[in-house]
Amino acid sequence: VQLQASGGGLVQAGGSLRLSCAGSGRTFGSFVMGWFRQFPSLEREFVSAITWSGDITHYTDSVKGRFTISRDNAKNTVFLQMNSLRPEDTAVYYCAAGRGSVYDTRMYAYWGQGTQVTVSS
Repeated sequence: VQLQASGGGLVQAGGSLRLSCAGSGRTFGSFVMGWFRQFPSLEREFVSAITWSGDITHYTDSVKGRFTISRDNAKNTVFLQMNSLRPEDTAVYYCAAGRGSVYDTRMYAYWGQGTQVTVSS
């Protein structure tokens, strides 16, 4: 599966952005989809994941209550709605696909290119 992330940009603190990740291939709907981010320090962090059916979602603590992951399998797309953005959310955001537990952050086999999110204070 090939993945293409989009939707990043520059936003003020407190603002919102919606990231999209479009996937190719007829098996998109069978994958767990995740979002990760890489900070300017180059540290990569898990952000969120969603099961193939969308019935289970998982978030890192720092984004709970602010970010929402969702997917539309008919359109081969997964979304990350980001609200109440903070300067510390500034990072390159990547989407990824894998088969396994939504709680396993190491099982992703397919990665999209990143999209830059910059939050100004």
